[in-house]
Amino acid sequence: MRQTASGIVIDPALAGLRAGPADSGYIIEWAAEKFGDDLVMSTSFGIQAAVMLHLATRVVPEIPVIWVDTGYLPPETYRFAEKLIDRLNLNVKVYQSPLSPGRMEALHGRLWEQDDVDALNLYDRIRKIEPMQRALRELGASGWLAGLRAEQTDHRKTLPILGQQWDRYKLLPLLHWTARDVHTYLNAHDLPYHPLFHEGYTTVGDWHSSRPLGEADGHERDTRFRGLKQECGLHLPQAAELPDPRLQLHS
Repeated sequence: MRQTASGIVIDPALAGLRAGPADSGYIIEWAAEKFGDDLVMSTSFGIQAAVMLHLATRVVPEIPVIWVDTGYLPPETYRFAEKLIDRLNLNVKVYQSPLSPGRMEALHGRLWEQDDVDALNLYDRIRKIEPMQRALRELGASGWLAGLRAEQTDHRKTLPILGQQWDRYKLLPLLHWTARDVHTYLNAHDLPYHPLFHEGYTTVGDWHSSRPLGEADGHERDTRFRGLKQECGLHLPQAAELPDPRLQLHS
């Protein structure tokens, strides 16, 4: 057994689970029992978001659902989010960067157009990572559910079902689900894909950094971030929590 600073005992038996469709419900139930009101989940309202949202809210109907709204999401994402919020009665907590899109562009330019990984990483720190870290802190989260799947990126293949990020426990109930598993679950529960799925998108984030899958793409994540990287940073380990970006403007 491992024990957190808050006294929560972590059962290593979770490591023996596969996080496929047969185990996902148990993982969420276990997390709800262990973390109680300190359990949250995150969503991007992406292509397959309905699966994790449906699974989690069947076990914990009032679970806080963190949605980091970058201000650059496609109109389809905002409309899709509203439909799921209404249908599943989601307890959504929307977080955004303290820098408006216009102010960020005035100070740093259109970072996504610079064809530079460092520029993309700065964009992600401002618009995604800092708001997520603030959400976890303000909501008092000690457990965090996320809908990552191993087959999505090379980094996600290396992740455990139960890990730690930013001094919190992070659980991935869908880690070993396949695209077929997702399709089967959506059909079984009459849940929708994101509408851009039907236009050839296999993954979607901001409008300027997502496109449909093409014949020349070797992997679905080649359609994100101009092919320069696979991860936005929300699910990568960071050495420390980021300060409010407004505090760095004059440094």
